[in-house]
Amino acid sequence: MEYKDYYKTLGVGKAASGDDIKAAYRKLARKYHPDVNREKGAEEKFKEVNEAYQVLSDPEKRKKYDQFGSEFRQYQTAGGDPQDFWGQWARQQQSQPQGQYRTVTQEELNEILGGMGGFGGLGGFSDFFESLFGSGMGAPRASARTSRQSRQAQSASLARDVIHEVEITLAEAYTGTKRSLQFESGRKIEATIPAGVDTGSRVRLSGQADGADLYLRIKVLPDDTFTRDGKDLRTRVPVDLYTAILGGEVAVPTPGKTVRLTIPAQTDSGKTFRLKGLGMPALRKNAEPGNLYATVEVHIPAHLTDAEKEKFREIRNMRRAG
Repeated sequence: MEYKDYYKTLGVGKAASGDDIKAAYRKLARKYHPDVNREKGAEEKFKEVNEAYQVLSDPEKRKKYDQFGSEFRQYQTAGGDPQDFWGQWARQQQSQPQGQYRTVTQEELNEILGGMGGFGGLGGFSDFFESLFGSGMGAPRASARTSRQSRQAQSASLARDVIHEVEITLAEAYTGTKRSLQFESGRKIEATIPAGVDTGSRVRLSGQADGADLYLRIKVLPDDTFTRDGKDLRTRVPVDLYTAILGGEVAVPTPGKTVRLTIPAQTDSGKTFRLKGLGMPALRKNAEPGNLYATVEVHIPAHLTDAEKEKFREIRNMRRAG
């Protein structure tokens, strides 16, 4: 079995930070994504890049991979047979307690690729990957045959999975929400939908569909106040003529609260202000939230009195004279 150098695949050094790894993955995933690259071998390259990121972006997987790589190179340097090493490593790992390993979700992949989406799910890992990490649950896999059986079982399981579409408001997507579901048998469950989901997000309820998994496919309904672009939100803010000319403060709604925005003097209609961190919450843990972009709409006053009109004429004449 061939040893895979995940650092080389992503083009980063072994001391690369999490941000470095993510940046390298973003660049390569966009380059080789089958939706944009139809060249022969692009699909396979995309899968290799994805697999490398699955390992190096997860601290536990990365630690285990680094440990394996160090021992593997020492074994080769000593003249040992690589095939013998695999068996020794598997037996060693099976004798140790195994932890749970996270897998990069579809929502995370969509976020990294800027909404481009994944390709064929996040499966299809190499024998090397599954020998180290099993099917994602930590147990090393003993043979290629076991891997094939595992994938066949996984495919059969997916065939039984149930997908149910759930509509939620933008406000619910912002705060997170719950939905009560009732099956034909009369059984009821309450599903938690996390904050930050978007249309197309899927929430997995393990084993809730007669032993199979139930997936809630999210559809976020259009909102009258905000439009959404990934994690960012956009809204339009009415500003009266006097505030636009002289400056002042206006109220800006967000899905969670109302904030005050300072409008500089002589602000034109169409000017957009960025309110950092006031967009949608991130679906990924510890990731930064999106921003809110507020675009000014200057409103001309209606029903002016004769005295008010005269003041505006005076200003117009002053401007012309100057």
